Amino acid sequence: MPEGDTIFRAARTLHRALRGERLTRFESVLPKLNRIDEDAPLAGRTVEEVSALGKHLLMRFSGELTLRTHMRMSGSWHIYRHGEAWHRARSHMRILLETAAWVVVGFDVPIADFFSAEALVREDSLRLLGPDTLSPNFDLVEAQKRLRARGNLPVGEALLKQRVVAGIGNVFKSEILFLGKVAPTVPVSALPDAKLKELLSTAERLLKSNVKDGKGDGIVTFTGMRRTTGRSDPSERLWVYGRSNEPCRICGTRIAFDKLGLEARVTYWCPQCQV
Repeated sequence: MPEGDTIFRAARTLHRALRGERLTRFESVLPKLNRIDEDAPLAGRTVEEVSALGKHLLMRFSGELTLRTHMRMSGSWHIYRHGEAWHRARSHMRILLETAAWVVVGFDVPIADFFSAEALVREDSLRLLGPDTLSPNFDLVEAQKRLRARGNLPVGEALLKQRVVAGIGNVFKSEILFLGKVAPTVPVSALPDAKLKELLSTAERLLKSNVKDGKGDGIVTFTGMRRTTGRSDPSERLWVYGRSNEPCRICGTRIAFDKLGLEARVTYWCPQCQV
């Protein structure tokens, strides 16, 4: 599942391409989107903003209409120039937006809804989200309060709850806990406030470091690889995630792997460094 940094970069790229552009065409294979388009056509509307909120991507159009998408495990947004070959088969297209300059395609998008301005404010999946780690005004105090309230949960599960803190997925969860020297199975209730604050501060730092803007004002999608170690060698970009049975970069112990919790979420950790 794309994590908050991936959605943030996608939204930034889409915003650069589409802001202020008038839609010339809308197409979808999703009936509920087509019903809205039939009643209030998208063609002719202007794209006002594309933004990210946690793992949700929001496209705001003139006329107070917003398209909310969530990528789950397989969805993605691509931008093409007219006539440019798509990187995915047309059978995977779920949503298509065209402007005079661009063709924007949502492939395998599993969740997509149109909202009026009033309905968007009431939408629980957005309204109840925890503080967004990528917000310039990330509310660490509120995030810590929400995390503490999940005291019976293992910390590795609690960090993934989007109503606790928005944007963290399996990769960052594993990396945050490694840097905090906390095993993923430790219950939140066993951790002092200072440690919860440290974990959340690390989450903010890691996610924001992975969305730093490049030079220029181009709209090329992000092609770099997510990094948490700060090392330039691509093979050394992560501390533990994806490194099952490889030696810990700190102590040399083999990295452990398991699918933890009721949702069997992928988790990596060092049994020696994280206790």
